[in-house]
Formats: sequence, structure tokens, C-alpha cells
Amino acid sequence: MGSPLAAHQDVYILGPGDRLQLQMLDPSAQAYGGNLEILNDGTASLALLGSAQLTGLTISQATQWLTQLYGRFLIRPELTLSLSAPRAMQVTVLGEVQTPGLYSLSPGGDASAVTGVGGTGNPGLPTVVTAIQKAGGITLNSNIRSVTLRRRLPGLSSDVKQVTLDLARLLQNGNLSQNPFLFDGDTIIVAKALDPLPEEVIALGAINLSPQTINVSIIGEVRNPGPIQLKANTPLVEAILKAGGPNDWRAQKNNVELVRINRNGTVSRQSFSLNYSQGVSNAFNPPLRDGDSVVVPRSLYGKTVDVVNQVVAPLGQALNFYTLYCSFSNNDGSNRC
Repeated sequence: MGSPLAAHQDVYILGPGDRLQLQMLDPSAQAYGGNLEILNDGTASLALLGSAQLTGLTISQATQWLTQLYGRFLIRPELTLSLSAPRAMQVTVLGEVQTPGLYSLSPGGDASAVTGVGGTGNPGLPTVVTAIQKAGGITLNSNIRSVTLRRRLPGLSSDVKQVTLDLARLLQNGNLSQNPFLFDGDTIIVAKALDPLPEEVIALGAINLSPQTINVSIIGEVRNPGPIQLKANTPLVEAILKAGGPNDWRAQKNNVELVRINRNGTVSRQSFSLNYSQGVSNAFNPPLRDGDSVVVPRSLYGKTVDVVNQVVAPLGQALNFYTLYCSFSNNDGSNRC
């Protein structure tokens, strides 16, 4: 098990899709240089050599290998090899994330951004946080103190090494060694929490390790019911306030229901009391996920008023008809009623 710092010291491993620039140092051999691209079979086509296997090598190893190959034909085979365009990377994100799976990350895309931590947004260099955000963010059962990063070692073998990262140290102390840059083929596993984490750690993880926005539905006794777009991990109470707040007297504030579709397709229902002084808490004011529904039920007072209205409304209509009927006089001028 390596240290997080070791992951930052790893060197780039060449693979299919990488574009390289080859330059021969001998002026008489410069015609053999130029642009190279590693093909799907792991080889690159080179002048004079035909093709050479480069997949699985570092830049330094590939430079030594090509120097050795050109040494069979040239008196001065010295050369430089540089990476002109890295390939798109594919990483696997597993464990306690919203949508585990295989994800493509572009080296030219947006990097991760961590609130309150400087130097983590480096466009073009995806990190562990980038991949977790891409996978929909962490679940409420995640242990961000135990995130495993597995990485393939140089060479054609399937040997890997792994390090354990503590993302809480990144979020709390700005420890950038806990958020290394990713390589193609990396696997990230977010462990499940065996014991509850401190609330401040949960809140930090919810803010930083999730997508920017979510879509939820607020229905029932609120002023503006319906679908609403919120910032990721907006707590339950704040979401209700964003929907205009509960209707006075009609809302049952001590039995607000959170309906959630789980990853395995089951539906869970939890009830909470609406407490405006309660901070983010899994037990009392949970952060919401994309696709959640919040139901604010009708109070006994509201139900009673609705029943009375259903009874009184027909009577009122009948009374209005009777009054209209009586307003007309008979043919002899006398009142009908």
C-alpha cells in the first residue's frame, strides 16, 4: 500500500491514442523524425524502423527503446521524444458513489474545483475529485477518509499498485496530495462508512464531491409546488424554503416525507420534522440527491377546511340559485318566495 504522495510522483504511461513528437538530434537523420501516433495495437509507425511497440512504456523508457532500435541503422541515434497530445482517459469509479461505472475524462476538459482549497482547479488535468463528481457524487454512506486509487504499473503486465486517500484531509486542510491527477486505466473505490462520520465532514463532502446542480420535486402544501433545480446537496429545509415555504396552517410540518429511488431500484421513504434551526444532518436535515421528491402533507386543520368547503360549496350554489329564483316576481306582481 503506497502513500498518496507516491501517486503524485508517478510518470505518464503511453497507450493507444497518444500523439508524440520525435526529433533526431543528428542533422543528417532529421528526416526520420516527425509526428507519431500510437495505434490500437500499441505500436507506432516510424521511418526506417517500420513499427515499434510503445504501449506500456514511460516517455523515458520509450526514448531509450527507440534509441536502441535506431542504433542498428544510424551512427548517431540520439533522439528526443515528447508527448504532443495525450489520449482521452478512461477511469473506473466504484463503491459509494451515485452512479458507479466506467467514465471517459478528457485531458482538455474542466478539472475539479474544491470549495476553499486553492490550486485544485487545473484545466486539462482530471483528478480523483473530478472522477467522483463525474460519477454523480458520493452517497450518504460513503467514507471519504478511505478512497482507494489503483493504478497500472509500467510495462505490458497487469501489475497494479494502490494507495489509500483521505479526502477529508483535502477538504479540511487543503492537503493536495490526497487528490492526485488521474491516469488512463485508473480505478477509484470509495469505501462504505462502518461508523458515522462527523457532520462537518459529511457537509464538506456533500458540497465538494457532487455535481453542481440537482433536480428535485417539492409537492404538497408549499406555496410553489413542482419540480425545482437546486444546488447539489441542498438540505431538505432549504429546498422547502426555495419552493416558497410551507403554507401557513395547512402544512403538517412535523411529518415532511422524503421519497428517494435507490440505486437498486427500490424506493425509500423517511419522515422529518421541519426545523429551521437545524443544520445539515443525515438524521434531521439530510442533503438532497438528484431525483428526490419532498412531500409536505396537509395538516388536520387543512383537511378539515377542505372537507367543510366540499360540503358548504354545493349548499352555497343552491342558495344562490334560490335567491336568484326569488328575485323574479310572479305575473300578478307578487314575490315568488
